[in-house]
Amino acid sequence: VQLQASGGGLVQSGGSLRLSCTVSRRSKDYYAIAWFRQAPGKEREGVSCIASNDDSTYYADSVKGRFTISRDNPKNTVYLQMTSLKPEDTAVYTCAADSRGLSPCFIGRGIGPHAAYDNWGQGTQVTVSS
Repeated sequence: VQLQASGGGLVQSGGSLRLSCTVSRRSKDYYAIAWFRQAPGKEREGVSCIASNDDSTYYADSVKGRFTISRDNPKNTVYLQMTSLKPEDTAVYTCAADSRGLSPCFIGRGIGPHAAYDNWGQGTQVTVSS
């Protein structure tokens, strides 16, 4: 099982980026797929997730209204569209998948902790300049 995140880069404050998470199996084969981020000196933070059973989506309060998660099943890809970016969004963004059905995302209770996701890709750096 492999996940590949891409799409990061340097953008000015107020700009947009779209991150992609491509999975080696059908994204629908997972119970949920999530995006996490980690800034230097800070704990890993759940950003958003999408559940495979009903495509429910959840967002951290800090990105609600600015970020949108979606999936393209034929491409086995989950996207994170990020708009109105702020310097505090600067972080390494990583996608993760729940293959055990243990994530709160799958049962309708939000993103949950990173330990609920058992498959991880490498991160992609997002830097927002002021």
